[in-house]
Amino acid sequence: MSSGHATARWGGLSIILALTISMAVLGLGTGSIGWQAPWAPDPDGTLARILWDIRAPRTLGAWLVGALLGLAGAIAQGLFRNPLAEPYLLGSAAGAALCMAVVLTLGVPWLAGQDWWARVGLTGAAFVGSVGGVMLTLLMSRGAGHTMRLLLAGVVVGVVLGAMTQLLMVWSAEAWRVMQAFMLGSTALLGWQACGVMAAVLLLAWPVAQGLAKVLDALSLGEDTARTLGIPLGLTRAVLVGMLALATAAAVAQAGLIAFVGLVAPHLVRPWAGARHAHMLVAATAMGGGLMMAADVLARWLIAPQELPVGVLTAVLGGVYLLVLLHRRRA
Repeated sequence: MSSGHATARWGGLSIILALTISMAVLGLGTGSIGWQAPWAPDPDGTLARILWDIRAPRTLGAWLVGALLGLAGAIAQGLFRNPLAEPYLLGSAAGAALCMAVVLTLGVPWLAGQDWWARVGLTGAAFVGSVGGVMLTLLMSRGAGHTMRLLLAGVVVGVVLGAMTQLLMVWSAEAWRVMQAFMLGSTALLGWQACGVMAAVLLLAWPVAQGLAKVLDALSLGEDTARTLGIPLGLTRAVLVGMLALATAAAVAQAGLIAFVGLVAPHLVRPWAGARHAHMLVAATAMGGGLMMAADVLARWLIAPQELPVGVLTAVLGGVYLLVLLHRRRA
């Protein structure tokens, strides 16, 4: 049985790797004028500049956004022992959006640019809001022990913080302009600076979460079992919530609100990744990256030379997937 599980895991990871490589090639070759092979003749160097300055950072950035959301989704579902938990349901994305709207409304000029410090500043602001949203959800639900109450509290927090964000957008025309693209979700403006920030966050959050994979395994058996194993629940919960919030904040700050990736990615890998979070975290992170790259390519290709907001596309595809999943379970 163990050998069969290992074979299934390696097979699943191989499929994700093939998907990622295929989408990377398509991402490098898909532009506003259609397909153009990255290896095509380039006598004047124009294609090379387009690849390096636009398509390469956008493709890598899309993978990093999906990987962060996939990781955050796997942490959320393990931490709260609920397969419907995802970063956005716990108020983290709404909190990040509100904090960014506050910063933009206050008119901090250096955060409106595209340079490194602007990206770091936006990520920091989104992180503060993301942690605040999750903490408010935990406070309203009186902890993470009751999953239904937790999810209901997350919905309430998301609605309230979303309404406050809308009020700030009406108050400030500049915030409205920036936040409108943010709310739809987009990978069009991802550059090397954004990739650097997200890669740094992923290199921090993933090893920490991986190191606490056994804690997530113990929590899946119940809090009493985790306590009998000598796990300091308060400290480990705080660290996991911090990594969940940081991963969500980094993705949200750079690409806006991207729906369903954090929920769908762990679901797709769970049948072959198994119940152990050491495998689940790796698989969900890789699957999230592959899904986001595929959505980015589709967003560029479907109505070319125009482009769909990638967040709208993931919302539609994710919603259809959940409907199919519910239908199969009823059957």
